[in-house]
Amino acid sequence: MPPVEPPRRDRRDRPQRPPAQTAFGAAAMRVRWDRVGRVALLLLLVGVVALYVQPARSYVSTWRDSNAKHEQLRQLEVEHEALSRRAGALREPRTIETEARRLGMVRPGERPYVVSGLPDD
Repeated sequence: MPPVEPPRRDRRDRPQRPPAQTAFGAAAMRVRWDRVGRVALLLLLVGVVALYVQPARSYVSTWRDSNAKHEQLRQLEVEHEALSRRAGALREPRTIETEARRLGMVRPGERPYVVSGLPDD
């Protein structure tokens, strides 16, 4: 003879227990400490994240400023190198004479001439 299984009972078939009454006449509520703990941990996590938002924004802003300053420094170094080469070239006597003649200067004792009416190239 096969074993007889007890009949399965559905949740709806279970008898309902009456809620416990309190001094206020409402049903007593049991505190679910596992849920309270989860909510407390969630609030703690939100608080910690909120504390890290401003420093993170400050870090990103400082990083961007640093990159901009490095780019500006690189441009100034290139400009400094070009100006140093130009200053070195201007110390040579041949360059000084060429620049002076370009400005229209003549050596003492030379006769200056002005030629006008030439066609532009």
